[in-house]
Amino acid sequence: MGSQWGRDKVYQKAMKQGYRSRASFKLKEILERNAVLRPQDNVVDLGAAPGSWLQILKENTSGQIVGIDLNPIQPLEGVITLVGDFSKPTIVARVLDLLPVVNLVVCDASPKLSGHKSYDQARAIDLNKMALDFAIQVLCPGGNLVMKTFQGEDFPWIYRKVKEEFFRVTTHKTHSSRKGSAEIYIIARNFIAGREDLFDAEVQEEVTDSGD
Repeated sequence: MGSQWGRDKVYQKAMKQGYRSRASFKLKEILERNAVLRPQDNVVDLGAAPGSWLQILKENTSGQIVGIDLNPIQPLEGVITLVGDFSKPTIVARVLDLLPVVNLVVCDASPKLSGHKSYDQARAIDLNKMALDFAIQVLCPGGNLVMKTFQGEDFPWIYRKVKEEFFRVTTHKTHSSRKGSAEIYIIARNFIAGREDLFDAEVQEEVTDSGD
């Protein structure tokens, strides 16, 4: 496995630039091409180990950042890390205690692959559902979600589920993904819950402007 990583140019580039994994460039690209993170947003990173996405988030926001993983995450200055299962109510409650507002939830987690495609995708979709449930519980109105999933027969189901909760949902395939990989990212913007007043205000503003 070491030689495989050694031949990976993206991995070598990540190490040279001080990032903890090649996945750092995936989030870099997503943030460059999708307006999901503002300079002072608070963010929660699910499945955050080893911490490369936390590094990129730290570069792009001065807000509070919380990383959660089943495994310990090497400390990163200015970032709070929690060890635990993000689907558990105790972790959700801890995040809500730490962050008065959550603007963005990101999740690059994936299950340990068995090599059986249909089984692996089903497990990945289960993980997606847990990440979506977490986001629904913590996101502020108008918040955003970035979540890795995998293309396959179950993908339309999770995509529809996300669309039920967000006003705008698209997908993004990163250049840093390995050739032939089925991974794809769901980019969900403007969390719907509690947005009625904001939406009405936006409509009123458009009406007022159009009368000038």
